[in-house]
Amino acid sequence: MSTPLKRRELFKRGALLTGGFALFNGLLNETYGKPFAEIPAPGPAFYSSDMEAIETTPPAIKARLLANENPFGPSAKAKKAITEAIELSYQYPRDSRQALEEKIMAYEGLKTGQLLMGAGSSPLLLAAALYYGKGTIVSATPTYEDLLRHAEQLGTKVIRVPLTADHVYDLDAMEKVIDSKTSLVYICNPNNPTATVADTAKLKAFCERVSKKTTVFVDEAYIDYLDDPKSVSLIDSVKKGQNIVVARTFSKLYGFAGLRVGYLVAQPETVTKLSMYTAGGQSISATSLGAAVAAYQDTDY
Repeated sequence: MSTPLKRRELFKRGALLTGGFALFNGLLNETYGKPFAEIPAPGPAFYSSDMEAIETTPPAIKARLLANENPFGPSAKAKKAITEAIELSYQYPRDSRQALEEKIMAYEGLKTGQLLMGAGSSPLLLAAALYYGKGTIVSATPTYEDLLRHAEQLGTKVIRVPLTADHVYDLDAMEKVIDSKTSLVYICNPNNPTATVADTAKLKAFCERVSKKTTVFVDEAYIDYLDDPKSVSLIDSVKKGQNIVVARTFSKLYGFAGLRVGYLVAQPETVTKLSMYTAGGQSISATSLGAAVAAYQDTDY
């Protein structure tokens, strides 16, 4: 591309498409407030038309927004690191995994035991569904359904509170349904599929109050699309000792959707419990770890 897109412009252009098939098909008004089970799932015809659109689009603009993929892909340094990692890929990648963990911990200012790696954030969401499925999970609708659907498949009751008229989390309404049976509150911020962002001060105050009663899981997969991610993130709240879990992924900003690298930040005791339900950093390949170490330092890209 001749002119680089700033994150703000990229977010503005993709805001109404970035959340997946609900907005992609213009179904928001029709499906707003309904459980996702009532929203027609995209069938073969949808994917067929999607592929047709991709195949007939100029090569420079092949972006599958319904999949939230970064069309620019990994940086050149990350790609180079992949090829270099192949040489020692017969070995278990302990050194590169430790190097990545140390860089993330240093950048985020984390203490030992507060970080859990994963092959993308998906296995970490599944681990949370497995562990916290012993009680009731409270979330919103529409929102990202991965953790919630896994929990329901395991027999967990999920309470979905409708978003506000502005399509943002109704934190007051969510807080009212939290009781002694609530084992987890799940929040995706920025939200998928609405691309809306919760008011930072209200969200942090909500999490501080609610985390005294139960665990709050904040999925920040899309936070890098914001101008100032650090000010919006709940990682500082974790560092203050609050019972909050924050999930991150390399899939968006770093273009790693197919390479699968992610992590979560929580209190050490929470990390220990969740680690029993996932292979953690051992599930990340040597090539992906090498690429992640390079990408994490490639701020110019």
